[in-house]
Amino acid sequence: MKMQKDVVPASTSAPLQAQFVTITEEEAGQRIDNYLLRVCKGVPKSHVYRILRSGEVRVNKGRIDQLYRLVQGDVVRIPPIRLAEKPDNHVPAAEFKIIFEDSHLLVIDKPAGVAVHGGSGVSFGVIEQLRASRPDAKFLELVHRLDRETSGLLLLAKKRSALTSLHEQMRDGETDKRYLTMVAGDWKNARQHIKLALHKYTTADGERRVTVSEEGGQPSHTIFSLLKKFEGFALLEAELKTGRTHQIRVHLSSSGFPIVGDDKYGDFALNKALQKATDTRGALKRMFLHAHQITFTHPESGKKMTLNAPLAAECERFLVSLGKPLN
Repeated sequence: MKMQKDVVPASTSAPLQAQFVTITEEEAGQRIDNYLLRVCKGVPKSHVYRILRSGEVRVNKGRIDQLYRLVQGDVVRIPPIRLAEKPDNHVPAAEFKIIFEDSHLLVIDKPAGVAVHGGSGVSFGVIEQLRASRPDAKFLELVHRLDRETSGLLLLAKKRSALTSLHEQMRDGETDKRYLTMVAGDWKNARQHIKLALHKYTTADGERRVTVSEEGGQPSHTIFSLLKKFEGFALLEAELKTGRTHQIRVHLSSSGFPIVGDDKYGDFALNKALQKATDTRGALKRMFLHAHQITFTHPESGKKMTLNAPLAAECERFLVSLGKPLN
């Protein structure tokens, strides 16, 4: 059931009534707070948690807390919710290059510069645009995230069971995610493990950042393989053994090899210089980080799948402009 039609603007005189929703197989497994945040579009998060704490939300006529996980067949009472009327923030529908799609999964090649979801000053992202372009889709959720300036493979689930399966695979280390990246510096090793604990924090102006910190940091592991070496640059493949926020970017920057074009952790003077072409190389106006390969088990068939996305055109042009590699 779509709650938008049941959430009544303040200006209407229509009587408000509680809604009773029966949980389907696809909706089962979610925490009640996450379910309400999804179906009560436009309702402030603080209000959702208030109606949970007050006991106005009931499941099978009983009180529950915000940690309750929904079960198929549960009957959820959602109390009357009145919203102040707001202008409709239109999300433009968009489709993206599809790498794979079936009844369970959608895998796209995300371009750089597009956020995966709205928030933090971004009104909408890939998931909102895809939902707008597929209004009949009963379920569409991000399996994982990519940074806004990272291009490449992005997995979305079209069924709750697929989302749960892929999250379990990622948590248990059964997926294999590989990225292509260009770093500045004289990279030496053919294969190098970087294990640095990462601590996530938010700056005073609300920006999400990550730093290397043994105290309070989460264990993080990336394996880097040297693919091509140039004068002052190296093309690497990064294999994620853990999946922390900004992991590849911070592991490389902290090791003295910033990703070219990285506007958070990179060499800002070099980034500015790279935006203009020279006699020896082309221009680069984005971060050179691309999710090029992922391997996982299909949640329905149980078959191993490996998907690839070719290096983004703007990165490929910069790579070619560097000429013949030294190795």
